[in-house]
Amino acid sequence: MSPESTGQNEHYIRVIQRRFRTWRGNRPFWAGLFTILGGLPIAYFPYASMKLGNMTLAMSTTAGAGSLIIGVLLVTLGLTMWFHHIVRVFAGVAAILLALVSIPVANIGGFVIGFLFALIGGALSISWAPGEPKSADEAPLDEQPYEERPQERSEDALQGAAAVLPQQQGTGSDTAAEADGGSHRAG
Repeated sequence: MSPESTGQNEHYIRVIQRRFRTWRGNRPFWAGLFTILGGLPIAYFPYASMKLGNMTLAMSTTAGAGSLIIGVLLVTLGLTMWFHHIVRVFAGVAAILLALVSIPVANIGGFVIGFLFALIGGALSISWAPGEPKSADEAPLDEQPYEERPQERSEDALQGAAAVLPQQQGTGSDTAAEADGGSHRAG
């Protein structure tokens, strides 16, 4: 075993945490989480009932089915943001529209809690953009594995490599195209 090898002596929780952090960084994670958290109260509150002693307080309204549909769609859009992040802009716009529709349909948008979470999640989804991967040249040498570190080359080796490569010669078949100005007969 070399001291350069990584991953063999790490604790499994640290490995899981690193994998989750990488997974979370490649998609609009917080947008999906806020959208899911916005869909849950919108779908739950119209069907909620509270028991006070012997009295049951039910909050069922005529908009129960509509709020359930809006809540389920928001949860589905949140999961779509996580697992199919290519359609993040569509999912964000749809989440914002469903959040706005939930105000009159679903008990003031799940008592404003679901409305705000869904609105923030949709806005985060629209504004999220994937990060640019770091190239191997930009990363500091101590963060790169030993095998991926660039090798130092001397100028003599570079000049020797240029001397070995053959020079490309132009062919004479391009003279007709150059005489026409590079265009063909049709255009």
